Amino acid sequence: MKIHEYQAKELFSEFNIPVPPGAVARDAEEAGKIAEQIGGSRWVVKAQIHAGGRGKGGGVRVAETPAAVAETAKEMLGMTLVTPQTGPQGRQVRAVLVEQGLGIKQEFYVGAAVDRARQCPVLIASAEGGMGIEELAASRPEAIVREWVDVGVGLAGFQARKLVFGMGIDVGLVRAGTGIFAQLHRLFESLDCMLVEINPLIVTQGNQLLALDAKIEFDDNALYRHKALLELEDTEEQDRLELEASRYRLNYIRLEGDVGIMVNGAGLAMATMDLIKQAGARPANFLDVGGGATTEMVTKGFEIILGDKNVRGILINIFGGILRCDVLANGVVEAAKKVAINVPVVVRLDGTNVKEGRSILARSDLDFIVADSMADAAAKVRQMMS
Repeated sequence: MKIHEYQAKELFSEFNIPVPPGAVARDAEEAGKIAEQIGGSRWVVKAQIHAGGRGKGGGVRVAETPAAVAETAKEMLGMTLVTPQTGPQGRQVRAVLVEQGLGIKQEFYVGAAVDRARQCPVLIASAEGGMGIEELAASRPEAIVREWVDVGVGLAGFQARKLVFGMGIDVGLVRAGTGIFAQLHRLFESLDCMLVEINPLIVTQGNQLLALDAKIEFDDNALYRHKALLELEDTEEQDRLELEASRYRLNYIRLEGDVGIMVNGAGLAMATMDLIKQAGARPANFLDVGGGATTEMVTKGFEIILGDKNVRGILINIFGGILRCDVLANGVVEAAKKVAINVPVVVRLDGTNVKEGRSILARSDLDFIVADSMADAAAKVRQMMS
């Protein structure tokens, strides 16, 4: 689960990670009042969407007076902001963060993530803040300092100091820097985060370290331990179909292709996506109904696939293990009765109760294209999309 910058900074403050003075506004008048309250001689107005690169799209602007802050917020609120991470469709801005403008002496990158290969958290730092860490890792990997954290021990003091010295922070700020790394790790671990980023962490003209930006992503599988964090979720930022799928415990990710897929198992999903690509088409989604899917879940999954207007055909690829083929077939038939199907559907079933499943499809009088194997499914997808 992702949250907005202003929400991440509120959590930073709870964990004693310093942030600039500021507050969120949802209308122009409120933005102007916030500027007056926090004081200063200039302010920064930042669009709040779940995507990076906002500055490149005009989503981060400087204003010199509270009246200018209000005018800038008026221009931003309601606009569709397009950044390198939103895609061409962009995201609508529903809130802005108004912060005190600060003089910057130096910028750093600081972050924490999960290293899946080593199965532990990794803290990351660089003296080159303000740019994408992925881009920096590809072009100049030596500019990045990493420390892997033993989950049984936690972040050691010497590791925090190695990160700080590796960034090239002034000696007078070493203590403050190690404190930020300690608190960052504490936040990351205690809230079950997948990613925490400060980009940039700045040194102000007053020689103070502040988190100028903030990004946090939580592990969805651990949110049951953090009920309060669920209140931070902004459903307006989520894809409509992905949100609907989550309510039915379906693993659905919307893609940009034209062939909808339904499978049971992540491995089979990846293989099916490869199959579609090899057939000369593109997958429109990732949909894994799982081994414990019910007829209702399968029905809903089918409805969600058909809810994507880009879908020109559907491939259902099921290996009946825990999820029996007859259950899947019943779900598909039920969905077909509820939703008008105006695209061809290829169905490949194998495994437990496969004969019963194929019989259900045959008796349904619905126009399904049944494939006998993965190779046959690929050929039929190719014909379907030609």
